[in-house]
Amino acid sequence: MNRRSFFARCLGAVLALSLGALLPAAAWANPAGSSYLPYFFSPAPKYVFFFLGDGMSASQIQATEAYLTTINGGSARVAEDLLRPENRLNMSKMPVNGMQTTFDAFALMTDSASSATAFGAGIKTKSGVIGMDENLIRSVKSVAELAHERGMKVGVLSSVPLNHATPAAYYASVTSRGLYNNIGAQMAESGYEFFGGAGLLAATGPARDGDTEHNLWDLLGAHGYELRNDRESILALKENPRDKVVAINPMLAGSESMPYAIDRPEGNLSLAEMTEVAIANLLGTRGPGRNPGFFIMVEGGKIDWAGHANDAMANIGDILDFDAAVGKALEFYNQHPHETLIIVTGDHETGGMTIGHATTGYTAYYDRLLGQSNSYEYFQNVHWAAHKEALESGYDWTRPDNLASTPEMVALIEQQFGLVWGELNEYQQQKLEDAYDMSMVGENRNSSAENSFLYGGYEPIVVTLTHVLNEEASIGWTSYAHTGVPVPVFAQGRTASAFAGFYDNTDIAKQLARVMRLPEMPVYRD
Repeated sequence: MNRRSFFARCLGAVLALSLGALLPAAAWANPAGSSYLPYFFSPAPKYVFFFLGDGMSASQIQATEAYLTTINGGSARVAEDLLRPENRLNMSKMPVNGMQTTFDAFALMTDSASSATAFGAGIKTKSGVIGMDENLIRSVKSVAELAHERGMKVGVLSSVPLNHATPAAYYASVTSRGLYNNIGAQMAESGYEFFGGAGLLAATGPARDGDTEHNLWDLLGAHGYELRNDRESILALKENPRDKVVAINPMLAGSESMPYAIDRPEGNLSLAEMTEVAIANLLGTRGPGRNPGFFIMVEGGKIDWAGHANDAMANIGDILDFDAAVGKALEFYNQHPHETLIIVTGDHETGGMTIGHATTGYTAYYDRLLGQSNSYEYFQNVHWAAHKEALESGYDWTRPDNLASTPEMVALIEQQFGLVWGELNEYQQQKLEDAYDMSMVGENRNSSAENSFLYGGYEPIVVTLTHVLNEEASIGWTSYAHTGVPVPVFAQGRTASAFAGFYDNTDIAKQLARVMRLPEMPVYRD
């Protein structure tokens, strides 16, 4: 060790001891309680990305990497193949890993409103509440709002409506996530520089009692926002940025969301492309003086929706799209490695996805997933709707072989899901027969309680087809709702080590505030 290095280490030790005597222990500890000193000896990150895979936990990540391995010519049964870099997601190759608990103030299984409030603002609240405490009395500021007050640019992106629960937690405070018009009004008042991805719910009127009745398009315009909703004009923002812009994909699916990535229509931007636009736009609107940096939140919201519907292929497709957006942040990091922090996590797991199934033992068959052409939603709205309309007249559900004796449906199942009727076992065929009857005329041989358990409110034949296909591949589902398992966290860049360890979801916001030199969280509004 040379003399300069020796004295530098001695000085660092003295500073550590001196500051340790003056500052609270929490300032020196990561969320898991281990000591570390990184961010006190380096500037705060200038560019911060927070990626949130809604409904994404370790099982969704592992399933996607097994699928990647398969489509890249490897085997999901061979460790050497699974470990190849090209078969790993961008997020899982990031150098810092952690794990967060996801429960909210009164439930082990959180919803997206309370979880987003936790990692956006640093407090526990109850399900359905955004940006307010569990008593619905005090509202809190988010990391994004505090960053904006400090002068940083802010971008909020999502594949589900921009006034949905997760994005809303970064700019709004409401007693109920269903107050979409009210949330949208707060979005217009936020002053954030970029919103992008999907559309808006209740844009011209209340979604429920107690909501406001603004025309959100007029309100956004009144607050200086420019709307872009075609591919060419959105991509143009990379070269000609705007101070305030809302970029909405030209073609939206149900509930004003982006279509599933597996169904993406020509002309739409992927979440990755929208992230690239957001980065360029925020960098290009610096205003007077020094570049203030930015905070960008990106939500892969339809990962969750696919989990609710128990559709593994739609789930995997949206994780790949979400991870490609992470890749855009990593490209930016490679250009600004000493100024950038990237965090990737989920808010909860959805669907109770398992890697393995009782019918496949210890063997995975991810190649069988390749037979599915589109999401459950696309199949239902396009193929199933047309089939039902053509054949429902005079349908007799008491016949035991309605599906098997309908060549059009047998062919459709093979064409859209790769399932060959004659190769299915008797149990699978019977499940599909029952579901087919239920979808055609609302009756079958099962009790109502059994049907509720089997279909969870989804179109019976559609959800049963995804169940059978997923089970064939060795993927199981236990729920149509959220589960309470902890969720992994990945980080890279300046002060990334602050997010190692096992901690609570509220610690993400608190630690972000520390490394970004923002006020200590939670910060309550006056």
